[in-house]
Amino acid sequence: MTHATEPHKILVIGGGAGGLELVTQLGHRYRKKPNITVTLVDQKRSHIWKPLLHEVATGTLDPSTDAVTYHAHAVKHHYQFQLGSFSDLDTESKTVTLSETFDENGHVILPERYLHYDTLVLAIGSVSNDFKTPGVAEHCYFLDTAKQAERFHQSLINNFMRINQQDHGVLNIAIVGGGATGVELSAELHNVTDMLSAYGLPNMTAQQLKVTLIEAGPRILPALPERISSSARKELSDIGVQVQENTMIKSATPEGFTTADGDLIEADMMIWAAGVKAPDFIADLYKFELTQNNQIRVKPTLQSSLHDNIFVIGDCCACAQEDGSWVPPRAQSAHQMASLVKENIKLKLQGKPLQPFVYKDHGSLVNLSRYSTVGSLMGNLTKNSMFIEGKIARVVYISLYRMHQIAIHGFFKAMLVYIAEKVSKVVRPKMKLH
Repeated sequence: MTHATEPHKILVIGGGAGGLELVTQLGHRYRKKPNITVTLVDQKRSHIWKPLLHEVATGTLDPSTDAVTYHAHAVKHHYQFQLGSFSDLDTESKTVTLSETFDENGHVILPERYLHYDTLVLAIGSVSNDFKTPGVAEHCYFLDTAKQAERFHQSLINNFMRINQQDHGVLNIAIVGGGATGVELSAELHNVTDMLSAYGLPNMTAQQLKVTLIEAGPRILPALPERISSSARKELSDIGVQVQENTMIKSATPEGFTTADGDLIEADMMIWAAGVKAPDFIADLYKFELTQNNQIRVKPTLQSSLHDNIFVIGDCCACAQEDGSWVPPRAQSAHQMASLVKENIKLKLQGKPLQPFVYKDHGSLVNLSRYSTVGSLMGNLTKNSMFIEGKIARVVYISLYRMHQIAIHGFFKAMLVYIAEKVSKVVRPKMKLH
């Protein structure tokens, strides 16, 4: 049991949805306890809600106005922030190593540092899993971070300008992975192409965009009920997206994707969104029991299976459910895990038994830009049978992001952020063109 006079350092690695919500809650809980410190570590300076990265990629979301800056947020919510990349872990001395931080010219901004912890929370998220497919790393775009999404956006704008100068040019974009990211990105690409004539590119129309969505399995959105999958497939087909299911990719080349059958799917731009895994360096630490996708196995209390003073939340967490399945890597999972770990840290400091994690599936929603939103609600209660679509589904989808904003800002400021977003849409373009 930790007594009130003993110092206790809580260190959270990763400022994604779960990590940022957790430090916000912990910061407020222990703000009047100087003996308990809460520190967030992230290799980036700001936070963007990961389910919105496809909108950053197409330019319908501007990260310069929608991002949360960690340094400023930390001051307002009573925690500390350290910029740096987690590179090593000594579980004996309870020390985390942060590697050197460099600027864009290769100059050292921050030296290698060592941070001590009493309680460590790993919320390092996930990255795309290319399954070591030849050529993917060299020729494909990924949408794991805001920086990657902005890189894709710059190339997209350049290609739009190129096609606009041609009489009958066509921009071929191929997306591998029929999960939520691939499906939502396909629809958003058609949406922004329809806007271009109003922003100085009159010759670039939706007819000059060819989007191919490639899924290895028998249907897109394989993790969701079949009714949602069928509805999404129909909506995508109606707007012109070519959906290719049961298509395995063997390699990526400068010309496009080569399938297992030897066919070439030509593409000017290629995006890989097929599956996720925890970052590879987790395996190099040799400190945890891992799954095949590098996820860290945990006890029901979300403590690492090997270290009681290390909690794991979010996409990097491998938490088994009662039916033998794993908790899915979704934003709602990270939110629920953050809430439990907040309570379990309090119980641990009080010397009381910790609570087990019980995942509650509140359903799943897929936003097809302005065309439609489809999904199911109350997954645990209705076995994903409450199907919704259209405007009602769109309102519920937007409310998920608003709930995240409330969790990291508080209700009053989240409402101010919402009002500011509405006002800014009046004076700025509907899509980012730079």
